[in-house]
Amino acid sequence: MISCHEAVGQLWEYLDGVVDEADRALVEEHLSRCRRCCGEMEFAQELRRTLAGSVRTEIPADVLLRLNQTLEELD
Repeated sequence: MISCHEAVGQLWEYLDGVVDEADRALVEEHLSRCRRCCGEMEFAQELRRTLAGSVRTEIPADVLLRLNQTLEELD
């Protein structure tokens, strides 16, 4: 099984469907067992929906704050 760091590192590619089958299986196995990373995935999915829906509107300050915090955690 891959680590949380590895799973989160591949999360955006996983959501975009650009990881190969072997990596997809590893990420899915990890997500099936790790609540924390499932939360990261839910956040990423919500962020994508928010950004897609706000193409013509300004992103709310609280959303930007959460985005920046998540990006800092990934470094």
